[in-house]
Amino acid sequence: MKLMHMSCLSLVMAATIGITAAQTTPPPPLPPGNGAAPAGRRGGGRPPEAPDLPAPTTKYDYTAAFAPFFYTKNGTDYRAATGEPGPKYWQNRADYQLAAKLNDETNEITGTEVLTYTNNSPLKMDFIWMQLDQNLFKKESRGSIIVPMAGSRNGGRGQDFDAGYKIKSVKMINAANVATDVKFMVEDTRMQVFLPKELSANGGVLKLKIEYSFISPDYGSDRMGIMKTKNGKIFTVAQWYPRMYVFDDISGWNPLPYTGPGEFYLEYGDFDISITAQAKDIVVCSGELLNPQDVYTPEQQKRWAEAAKSEKTVVIRSGPEVTDPKSRPAGKAELTWHFKIKNARDASWGASSAFVIDAAKMDLPSGKKSMAISAYPVESDTSTGWRRSTEFVKKSIEYNSAKWFEFPYPAATAVAGTPGGMEYPGIVFCGARSGGRGLWGVNDHEFGHTWFPMIVGSNERLYGWMDEGFNTFINTLSTNNFNNGEFKGRVPDLHNQANGYTRPTLEPILSNGADNLNENNNGTLLYSKPSAGLVMLREQVLGPERFDRAFQTYINRWAFKHPTPDDFFRTMENVSGESLQWFWRGWFANTWRLDVGVRNVRYNDSTDFSKGSLITIDNLEKMAMPVILEVKFKSGKTDRIKLPVEIWERNTSWRFKYPSTEEIESVTYDPDHVFPDYNSDNNVWKKK
Repeated sequence: MKLMHMSCLSLVMAATIGITAAQTTPPPPLPPGNGAAPAGRRGGGRPPEAPDLPAPTTKYDYTAAFAPFFYTKNGTDYRAATGEPGPKYWQNRADYQLAAKLNDETNEITGTEVLTYTNNSPLKMDFIWMQLDQNLFKKESRGSIIVPMAGSRNGGRGQDFDAGYKIKSVKMINAANVATDVKFMVEDTRMQVFLPKELSANGGVLKLKIEYSFISPDYGSDRMGIMKTKNGKIFTVAQWYPRMYVFDDISGWNPLPYTGPGEFYLEYGDFDISITAQAKDIVVCSGELLNPQDVYTPEQQKRWAEAAKSEKTVVIRSGPEVTDPKSRPAGKAELTWHFKIKNARDASWGASSAFVIDAAKMDLPSGKKSMAISAYPVESDTSTGWRRSTEFVKKSIEYNSAKWFEFPYPAATAVAGTPGGMEYPGIVFCGARSGGRGLWGVNDHEFGHTWFPMIVGSNERLYGWMDEGFNTFINTLSTNNFNNGEFKGRVPDLHNQANGYTRPTLEPILSNGADNLNENNNGTLLYSKPSAGLVMLREQVLGPERFDRAFQTYINRWAFKHPTPDDFFRTMENVSGESLQWFWRGWFANTWRLDVGVRNVRYNDSTDFSKGSLITIDNLEKMAMPVILEVKFKSGKTDRIKLPVEIWERNTSWRFKYPSTEEIESVTYDPDHVFPDYNSDNNVWKKK
């Protein structure tokens, strides 16, 4: 690179005596606010100095945007600085044997749980914490008290019933299979169980037996409930057994109360589940049905076997058969359905006498067997409604399995019911009235949660954007792919959306979970803004190839583990080879805005347009992003210029030489609206 025409000898001499080239021959001063392109930048050497339009007032501070120390802690043996689990990473395990009985007259669920908890941490324990989420629906619960007068999606909607868990007993089971009562304390939606003997570290095992019951709410925080149909109630049952809180290397125990908006943080384990219901009911559940011969008719078993091999949807029980007594096994008042799911963080189920059931095979990359299943009432059995549900589930899961990580469960069941959309391992609850694009969207979104947080088990209670936002992002790709783009939408206009994403009254994405956000902002901060950020990162900053490799690496590194935001940020940087701290800081950690303006275009020779031009742009707000400019010439031809984000690393304005050969008609910043510039008034320079 040329430096002020100094010879090689003079450079060596200057270095030897400690004098820099700049000190030896200082460059002429720039106009205020200008950043001049160094030699070698597009168009050659330093542009000749000439008067320019005055620099506008700016809020941009490059020392803040590109500040060091975004990460507040170094890597450890548990979590490496590369973003991957460290060599001594550990997490605990919770295996469940669950048995429940449904009384569909009283809406009561009676259950027995045998928990096997393994303490893989390096610390001993003299108590454990468990989640009692049904207690949210008690009138005196914290979550009920803080519901605003206008109501909340996450409340109980004025229900008046005997809500919450009734804990009959908590017993410890020893190696001789002898059960002994242990002391426990219930505090709102949490239960602390005091152990008579310390649970040893590095593999100690605890076995508890808990007997309990609760009455299901009609509307359970839009995550479970009871829907009445003309052929019977549909029960969508979730948060239905005392679940272990996570004990991790970040916070130790994570016993945050369940107040409704924030979701869940759960340990992984195997589930053995038995659900007893009236014989008229059909039960669907997370995992694989192990005893179809006991709960389906011979004809339905035949259809079930056919569906397991079929690319097209096979009806197991049709709409007209719902009211036919012959569509259920005869001779018994009750039936017990047996399911298993392995390496899952939760399990849920649905039950109804009103279910139409259909299913099809899913083709997974490894060749493993899995089925897409749908359960819905006759009211939803239309050609534009739930009759397409199994098709939607199949295609969504097949796409994401090939793109990111293989679907790990033997079945994926969509249940039509009261919740608008809620996800659990291998089963989702979606609105029974959904159809067409809406049904595709909710099925695709809820089963997209298989990857976040069912596979990548982040802490939803604190970092809801790490499951909702990441899932919303992968939904953009699966939707574009489905059925040759049947439901493909328009490319988002980030200029139009910028005010919503970056308005000063909005909280940062990196807030303290959904419980710390104005509920009206949840859709923006947990779903759409994080997704838009990942789209920008993929399409404009890293490019699809580098982004996809890094994103896949994150999923594979943290599959069935517990990542934090730093683990994601570090993985994306280390695998892509880019420092992205300016991006995380601007989009995730702050409520900064983007406003880039095209200030001026001048020509090197005012009498000859063919000798190149000087273009000046300004960064007027706090956020930094790469730059795309479109140059339109008098002849009608256009050209695109892409400038890296580093132009803003030490400049508030940027002037560069552009090798134009004819008169320029206009220069437009971000012509495709792929960046969230909230002020379009200064985006275009036009020839006067």
